[in-house]
Parts: sequence; C-alpha cells; structure tokens
Amino acid sequence: VSFAILLTPSKVIDAFHAPSSHHLSKPIIRDVALHGHADHRGGSSRRNFLDAIATGVATTCATTAGLTLPTNANAAEDEGLIDVYFGCGCFWHVQHEFVQAEKRILNRSDDELTARAGYAGGKAGALDGKVCYHNFNRVSDYGPLGHAEVVSLRIPPSSYKEFAVEYTKLFDKNGFRPDQAGDKGTEYRNLVGFPGGAKSEVYLKALVEASKENGDKLAFAEGLGDDPDRRALVFVMDSDAFSPFVAEQYHQFHDGFAMGEGYPQSYNDIAFKLAKAGTL
Repeated sequence: VSFAILLTPSKVIDAFHAPSSHHLSKPIIRDVALHGHADHRGGSSRRNFLDAIATGVATTCATTAGLTLPTNANAAEDEGLIDVYFGCGCFWHVQHEFVQAEKRILNRSDDELTARAGYAGGKAGALDGKVCYHNFNRVSDYGPLGHAEVVSLRIPPSSYKEFAVEYTKLFDKNGFRPDQAGDKGTEYRNLVGFPGGAKSEVYLKALVEASKENGDKLAFAEGLGDDPDRRALVFVMDSDAFSPFVAEQYHQFHDGFAMGEGYPQSYNDIAFKLAKAGTL
C-alpha cells in the first residue's frame, strides 16, 4: 500500500503547519511505500463477544452509504449541514463521545442525534450492495473491504472545528488512541472525513488548528483508501469519494470497550428509539 504522507509520523507534527513557513496550499508531500499484507485481524478486546453474535450470514449489514437521519429544525443549523466522520479505534467509545458533543455543542435531543457507528475508508466501497461486521460466512466483511470503524455525523459547517477539537481529545499526549494496546490493525486506523478531504482548506485548517490547540500531537496524511494503521497519524478522507456506511443496530449506542465502561441504559436505548422511528 502506498500513501502520501504530509510529514514523518514519528515527529508527531503535520506538514500543514510545521514548520510555520509552509502554507496549507503547499503541503510537503512524500510518497511512502509500505510493504506486506494489511492486518485485518484487529484487536482481541471485544472479539470473543462479537464473534458469538456474528456466527451466521450477516443480514443486518449496511446496504447504502446514505444516512437516514432526523430532520433538525434547530435555528442554529439554518446554514445547512455537512456529512463528516471520525475514526479512532473502536467506534463504541467514539460514538458516545460524539453523542455528548452533539448534545452540548448543538443542543440536540436524543431524537435529533446524528452520530452513527459505521465503516469508511475502503477503496472497494460496498460488496453486493452492503458492508458488514465480521461474520462466519465473511459476507461483505468491512475489514477485507479496506474500511475502518468510524462515527459519522451531520453538522453545521461552522461547528466543524468544535467537533474536531473533541476528536483530538480522544488521543493522549503521545498520540495514542484509547484502545491502542488492544484494537490494532487497519480496521481501527485513525481517519477523518469531510467534503473535499485534503483539498478543502476550510475544514483542513480547522482540523489542524484543533490539533494544535490540544497538544499538537497528531500528524495528517491525505487518505487514499485502504490506508495503514499508524500511531499519531490521521488520514484525511474526502467524505464524498469515501462515503460512510452505517453499522448494524447492535453496534449503535453500545457500551464502551474498556472494562467497566458501561453507559446508562437511557443511552443504550437510543438505538431502539431511533430504529423504531426509522432514522437509525
């Protein structure tokens, strides 16, 4: 797999703003070839549980990249909405954090939430019209399709930086994600998606600024699809070219991956409420 990296990831600095003499319109691009096979095994922290519920043909897979989301009449969103996504390891914990962000930043109610656990970033897109979690018959498995776990949202453009700040807070001071020691491999790689991807100076600038405000601990590279898993390196995807697929209902509003990371039942129940309303 080859990808264009915007600075050496071990430096934990991105070339869009380091050194300061480089401008967003002229990033340093280096072609780096990575040899070997992609690791689709992921981690083992939650594998036993999920294998137990995915032993048959996946019949609840995502079938389209489009999201069926509630219509929000919040006056603050009159500017229109954009579809974005964030990936940082297991999507269970990440979804919870962005649900809290939607409520706090946009004052959304449970019925108005747009955060959805899903899959994105693979060149193959869907197979036979669907993308699925790991299953016994390996039907449209998101791993071999090159996707990573993400959380997608529909938000006002002006709020993007605030959500990007929440994303950068997920990483520790060394650029490790919360489940770095457990869930490993391309399925858990770091990636963000927004319209235009690395070619969008507005959202890219907001993302970089958010990172700088939270310790400047991340490097960024233009995502080409099927990208590798690297510590402190985030792949920037064009959400129009690499649209997200919503994950199965049993992944939505799930408890976290860490021991004892259970969320209130009221949070878990949101999945059933949205499914009943036809907006999950």
